[in-house]
Amino acid sequence: MDFDMLGLAPRLIAALADQGITEPTPIQTQAIPHAMNGRDVMGLAQTGSGKTAAFGLPMIDTLIKDGGKPAPKSAKALVLAPTRELARQIADNLEAYTKGTHLKVALVVGGAGIVGQTRRMEKGVSLLVATPGRLIDLLDRKAVTLSETRFLVLDEADQMLDMGFIHALRRIAPLLPSEKQTMLFSATMPKQMEELAGAFLRDPVKVQVNPPGQAVKRIEQSVHFVAQKAKGDLLIELLDKHRDERALVFGRTKHGMEKLSKLLGAKGFAVASIHGNKSQGQRDRAITDFKSGRVRVLVATDVAARGLDIPDVKHVYNYELPNVAENYVHRIGRTARAGADGAAIAFCSPEEMSELRDIQKAMKADIPVASGRPWEVEPGAKKKSGGGGGRGRRFGGGGGGKPANAGGKPGGQNRNRRRTGGKGPARSAA
Repeated sequence: MDFDMLGLAPRLIAALADQGITEPTPIQTQAIPHAMNGRDVMGLAQTGSGKTAAFGLPMIDTLIKDGGKPAPKSAKALVLAPTRELARQIADNLEAYTKGTHLKVALVVGGAGIVGQTRRMEKGVSLLVATPGRLIDLLDRKAVTLSETRFLVLDEADQMLDMGFIHALRRIAPLLPSEKQTMLFSATMPKQMEELAGAFLRDPVKVQVNPPGQAVKRIEQSVHFVAQKAKGDLLIELLDKHRDERALVFGRTKHGMEKLSKLLGAKGFAVASIHGNKSQGQRDRAITDFKSGRVRVLVATDVAARGLDIPDVKHVYNYELPNVAENYVHRIGRTARAGADGAAIAFCSPEEMSELRDIQKAMKADIPVASGRPWEVEPGAKKKSGGGGGRGRRFGGGGGGKPANAGGKPGGQNRNRRRTGGKGPARSAA
């Protein structure tokens, strides 16, 4: 199927062709016709499937055909995203789609000067991409009005719920017109999503590509069972085999990922890091350098799990497994994008067996073992969240786990199978 069969304006199809986009993806094929008919849409698809175009193209098509300028401080379409990186990626895509038209796109996120964003909104914009917190800041300053917003999009809505944005969404919702078209897109479908959809969508059409929580089939997944202290050496060994290819390395904490970045730099890797302690300028430079190839390894917390659209990322390493199972799917979705193949390599210490089981349960599939054997949890051991000095979830009782082959050495480091005493870095937000 071609884009012209979906009813899009010829000038919009030509703009897509100029970017080398000629065939719609499955989520675009399913969602665009309903959105073009004015229906509310609930789209479920894995990361890298083309969701931005699925909701962006129908809005742009309508706004092009309608013509006219937005009122001062207003936005005809509002796209909400949970992170700065994702919001920026969406805004970049929308600007590419609207090139050569009268439509204006604005980006409103934290970490950037609010005065400049206020001035940008003075004349109004066609499409506003925002993170909820910064949008509320501008609404409180009366720098933005949503009374004329015709389209609302909630992108990666599941992560908005995870990050506690539900209260912000409840503040924003009453400021929008009752007559509007709403689209909600997500890669996973937690239970709370039904409540969110019920609050924002009216008689929505549900379109779905992959079952929620499942990864792209082109991603070759594997897991190494390795002691926490041995992870650094294993990562260096694996990265050394493909120094000329881009790799993303994910972990849980800001402190831990900064320390890992410095270790890789000392070993001669072209590396940068992204986490919550970095300024927006530092994060933008890291992404720019990663895209250009000046940086080959990007070390990150989950702030980079969504919103990075870099087609030639060949490898994603889960140096530490995420506490939220669904985030694993988002992390590895940074590879195998735009029809390419990719590899997702996970490291699992004894303390992370519960996370691994949750991930495999969410995906309804086991991850193939690359080295070692699954760690055995001692009878009666209980999972508890890491607080204070803890390093995330652990098994209680101080016993940790032991490998199923008690005499073996998963990852060559069985002797280091558990860290004791809770001296790891405190769990912190991305």
